[in-house]
Amino acid sequence: MPSYTAPTKDLQFVLHDVLKVSEQSTPGYNELDRDFTNAILEEAGKLNSEVVAPLNVVGDQEGCRLENGMVYTPKGFKDAFEQVKEGGWTGLDMPEEFGGQGMPAVIGTAVGELFSAANQAFTMYQGLTHGAASAILAHGTDAQKATYLPNMVSCEWTGTMNLTEPHCGTDLGLMRTKAEPQGDGTYKVSGQKIFISAGEHDMADNIIHLVLAKIPGGPEGIKGVSLFIVPKFIVNEDGSLGERNGVSVGNIEHKMGIHGNSTCVMNYDEATGYLLGTEHKGMRAMFTMMNEARLGVGMQGLAQAEAAYQNAVIYAKDRLQGRDVTGAKNPDGPADPLIVHPDIRRALMDQKSFIEGGRAFLLWGAQMIDEAHRAEDTDADGLVSLLTPIIKGFLTDEGYDMTVQAQQVYGGHGYIEEWGMSQFTRDARIAMIYEGANGVQALDLVGRKLGADGGKHVMAFFDLVKGFCKEHGDDEAMADFIAPLKTASKHLQSAGMYFMQNGMKNPNHALAGSYDFMHLFGHVCLGLMWARMARASLDALAAGTSDAAFHETKLTTARYYMARRLPASGMHLARIESGADTVMGLDAEAF
Repeated sequence: MPSYTAPTKDLQFVLHDVLKVSEQSTPGYNELDRDFTNAILEEAGKLNSEVVAPLNVVGDQEGCRLENGMVYTPKGFKDAFEQVKEGGWTGLDMPEEFGGQGMPAVIGTAVGELFSAANQAFTMYQGLTHGAASAILAHGTDAQKATYLPNMVSCEWTGTMNLTEPHCGTDLGLMRTKAEPQGDGTYKVSGQKIFISAGEHDMADNIIHLVLAKIPGGPEGIKGVSLFIVPKFIVNEDGSLGERNGVSVGNIEHKMGIHGNSTCVMNYDEATGYLLGTEHKGMRAMFTMMNEARLGVGMQGLAQAEAAYQNAVIYAKDRLQGRDVTGAKNPDGPADPLIVHPDIRRALMDQKSFIEGGRAFLLWGAQMIDEAHRAEDTDADGLVSLLTPIIKGFLTDEGYDMTVQAQQVYGGHGYIEEWGMSQFTRDARIAMIYEGANGVQALDLVGRKLGADGGKHVMAFFDLVKGFCKEHGDDEAMADFIAPLKTASKHLQSAGMYFMQNGMKNPNHALAGSYDFMHLFGHVCLGLMWARMARASLDALAAGTSDAAFHETKLTTARYYMARRLPASGMHLARIESGADTVMGLDAEAF
């Protein structure tokens, strides 16, 4: 059975040596000293390694079952969920007034990685609840907040988001679910939603569904969509649970992965719903949840790669196969361990350099969210909005690829279920699809985010990279990191210039290159993170750190990324500059 150990040391390095969280002026960050964050991460790591991770295979093998309208989660899930709730982990970064602990998002994100890596399907129950609670927090009335948030923060009640219908996915303007006003402030919601994660289960007393629906007579298309709170059980005025609402589960989806999560078909039959936010402005409220979810999904891609990588390293060190071409490394044994071979090293270094760079990128994004929300920094808000589709799209694409590479290290055993490696690949696959498929993320990046506020935020990113390169360009020790970063950044700027010069004449020239642009941007972001991490490790070594081996390893990994991974920026630029003609060259009938 695969194992999992929380990477607390690397998380601490990013938080304190790279992001320097306790030195920031963001409200709440002054409390984030090393001892405090270490205590949180160690405790979360222990819970996930000992309780949550062992249930990952159980959930995969057993799945959920539907009996008489009730969904039952895999063996052990309910008890583990109680331990998670008792520890206060579900409300770590939620407001204290509703029972949370009020910690910054950067800590919630760091802890969230541990949960996702240990057991993605299990963690989705609390993750979806967090997103639903955030939407109510941002758009709900005081009465709605008081009614729902305390129990959602504690996960006594869980939450969902209901967008997709059988005939429409990304194009939500086509939805048919209706919400008929009743004249008393309530609505009768009727329709069917599919792919609803944690839609029904046995681990909570109530489930609070956030449902997109159209009020009859409203505007056509997406402009006529509203968002409703539709609880499984009606909540009485005194907070007790009343009658069962008109919502039921029609089926459990049979999926490639995340079997431990109850992904449901949900039927609404004149269910009582309560408007969340403003009529016909449902997407505005839902995007509070969607944007949070997209960062969380990016984290899932990273987390599955981390879990797969840990096990691939163990296998590569233990499995004897062939001899090192430079001389036997295990002369008393029949063969050398796999890890002596250059191609195995390449696969492991690809994984290691992506995971550690991606972790820094993700936590930097969470830090910007804190700056935007806690310090009301509009520049940080604009920059993290620009980077959100990259965090989601790039980290999940690359994360999936890294689980495949980890599986490959095992050879044939990686394809055999009893070794457990296929689960990481199967579970990681959905992250490229839900919360906006990655192709849509790329279109959002190029079509909306690049030009937002007159291009202010992408220019701010370029200035940030230029400033870093200028500050450290004269340091010979940084040469291995600054030169490749400069080159990749120029590739990114050239791609943006191509879109400006050609996209207006023919939008397909921009859209055909959008996916490559998302990956090009992602590589530059990880290049920046690796340059920052290299700077931190060089400073630590100069200061006489007691853990020189950790920082030397970090520098070697940084050089690998710069030499072997970051040059992909040139390939992506070449594809972008080839335009749309070859992409759109065939008539539809020719496919």
